[in-house]
Amino acid sequence: MLRKNIAIDLGTANTLVWVAGEGLVVNEPTVVAISADDNKVVAVGEEAKKMLGRTPEALIASRPMRDGVIADYQVTEAMLRYFIGKVVGRFQFFKPDVMVCVPAGCTQVERRAALDATLSAGASHAYLIDEPLAAAIGAQIPVSAPSGHMIVDIGGGSTEAAVISLGGVVIHKSARVAGNKIDEAIQNYLKKKHNLIIGDQTSEDIKLKIGSAVTTPKVEKLEISGRDLVFGLPRTIILTSNEVTEAIRPILMQVINAVKGVLEDTPPELAADIIDKGIIMSGGTSLLRGFDKLMTEETGVPAHVADEPLLCVVRGTGLVLENIELWKRSVTTKG
Repeated sequence: MLRKNIAIDLGTANTLVWVAGEGLVVNEPTVVAISADDNKVVAVGEEAKKMLGRTPEALIASRPMRDGVIADYQVTEAMLRYFIGKVVGRFQFFKPDVMVCVPAGCTQVERRAALDATLSAGASHAYLIDEPLAAAIGAQIPVSAPSGHMIVDIGGGSTEAAVISLGGVVIHKSARVAGNKIDEAIQNYLKKKHNLIIGDQTSEDIKLKIGSAVTTPKVEKLEISGRDLVFGLPRTIILTSNEVTEAIRPILMQVINAVKGVLEDTPPELAADIIDKGIIMSGGTSLLRGFDKLMTEETGVPAHVADEPLLCVVRGTGLVLENIELWKRSVTTKG
């Protein structure tokens, strides 16, 4: 094997890179820092994430992906080139084959942008696969069987709910609400209720430490520091887990409404299968405490979080790339 096969889960929050035969090799935040003078990439991933909201004028730290699709083409290409170079090494005679996953609901223009960015970042062939299908394969769901399986992939920028049968997506709905919108909801809540302005990093910390989809019997507390909205000076408050649950509830309901929308459109035969097997949840946001419980309560269908939900999409993409002949009709290609 002289040519490497690389699978990339280009997420809004994190980018994961999987190499056929090696497994997961990169798991870093989808953040790029660029110097404002000459548009050169200064840092990518973990290093760039530390710079978010802390950069001087000469540096710009940004997230090139928004709502699961490419928002800044050139920065995304530079980031892909960095990740591919990191995996392949400097001296590579054969360009790698690269497969990237995209939301099932993205437009043809967005698909073409993803293919072109992958090719110009140094791939010999670029393949695209729909995220829900990749997540289902990675969650070890028997997707080729003639029965219905429901997967809900909740990432940083978008939520993908899909029913999969016979190796393809039967019904899907995308909602451009997910982890980032939950962080925003926490920021807005603190602004309204406590007159406190906090940054993205702090709101993410709150979500990870005391965030819960359902009210917990034991109330947890966390000390939060930010800038006072009225006086403009730094201030510290105590935030409870129940307040966070209240703040994020409307966003979680938007995610659940997308799931309900798919269930409403599902053919009756497949609906019967889904009630038997339940809903499988993947993606980082599915790790939010009690989210599966809330999903079960609201839809009436048992929901389970997949094993290693963060890795489902990239693992599935890698498996498809390793057996590309079997999945020819499920992928788009260019090269």
